[in-house]
Amino acid sequence: METEEELEVPDDQSEDQEVEIPEEEPVSNEEYLATLLETARAAARPLSVLTAANKNKALEAMADALEEATEAILEANEEDLENFGDDPDRAAMADRLKLTPERIIGMAKQIREIVALRDPVGESVGFKKRPNGMRVGKVRVPIGVIGIIYESRPNVTADAAALCLKSGNVCILRGGSEAIHSNTAIAKVLVEAASSAGIPEGAISFIDRPDREIILDLLKSDKFVDLIIPRGGESLMETVTTNSTIPVIKHDKGVCHIYVDVNADLSQAETICVNAKVQRPSTCNSLEGLLVHEKIAKTFLVPLGKALTEAGVEIRGCPKTCEVLPDAKPAQDDDFGKEFLSLTLAIRVVKDMDQAMDHIETYGSHHTESILTNDYSRALRFLRQVDASAVMVNASTRLNDGYEFGLGAEMGISTTRLHARGPMGLEDLTCSKYVVYGSGQIRE
Repeated sequence: METEEELEVPDDQSEDQEVEIPEEEPVSNEEYLATLLETARAAARPLSVLTAANKNKALEAMADALEEATEAILEANEEDLENFGDDPDRAAMADRLKLTPERIIGMAKQIREIVALRDPVGESVGFKKRPNGMRVGKVRVPIGVIGIIYESRPNVTADAAALCLKSGNVCILRGGSEAIHSNTAIAKVLVEAASSAGIPEGAISFIDRPDREIILDLLKSDKFVDLIIPRGGESLMETVTTNSTIPVIKHDKGVCHIYVDVNADLSQAETICVNAKVQRPSTCNSLEGLLVHEKIAKTFLVPLGKALTEAGVEIRGCPKTCEVLPDAKPAQDDDFGKEFLSLTLAIRVVKDMDQAMDHIETYGSHHTESILTNDYSRALRFLRQVDASAVMVNASTRLNDGYEFGLGAEMGISTTRLHARGPMGLEDLTCSKYVVYGSGQIRE
């Protein structure tokens, strides 16, 4: 055996000479996405048959891991915030982008709440016995592979991954470029924790490249992806709906209204309106348009205007509103129908409930609409005739939320009519298949 001294170094690689290692060619976006999609699709079947206990174990591990990684996640978020800047016109988006230790704890809490929810997968729906003796019914099953494209909020990464995992769905997450560092850090933590708990590779997939072309390619990948869920502004919705060959459930903007009827309890109405606008104005279920019956305009708007102004709200009113509230700014045409996502509110005085409903139909986004009234028949008429994912009586629009509705965490609030509408929880992330139990039956 040769000793160390006897080993010879080739002439072209002396001890002092660095050995050049050829750099690997960077993987193209096309190859990158193809590999991700194949891995995700391969994970769908094994994930779909995992027991609730298996999935809950992974979710608990994911929640623990998020809390343990708080410092690293906040560092990544700080980088995103610095890149985003402090433009006051984008303050609402900055608020949604920002993470704090409390918000990370909240993300972990949401995951643990999902653990406590009933697993809908495998649930039987409506079995019945046919005249020939066979039993026919439906069973809830996962949708399959879901692509989720979203903006701003890094917490969506955790919420979407957890909801999809509990409902047996593979998720492909693609957050906005403004939150790329935050989302990448969160996704890394979740993927590692899930993997350590036995979840198949690819069950939680995150696209960590900001290139727009990847989104466009993803939207054409109907061979691998069963559903696309976009969450964001008009530009994102237009991109997705125009380019997708995959079914889409939109989680669109929220232009939410409250109509204060002539028979409303005005003290209660003031409390509701202030809450709907001020409690968290950067959310999609905050109040953006207030409609007030002309017979109570002065009585109601004077104290309400004072309360809103004290809370920092900028009021943009129609001519009649400005007569009652001289400090209000005259509303421009595009203020009605605008999602401000800030402490700005458009107010219009209307002659009756029909005009209020016409305004909602013209300017609303079919998200959340509320009537404040003590007239039962008028309340029922409003509920029947107003078209939105949630229609309310004597309640704040801020209550249109999966947690408030008892669904636990939600994927978001769907403004699409088919399959799921409103807060989209675990059951809405499943579909059904027919199951038949026979004993030799044949078609006659």
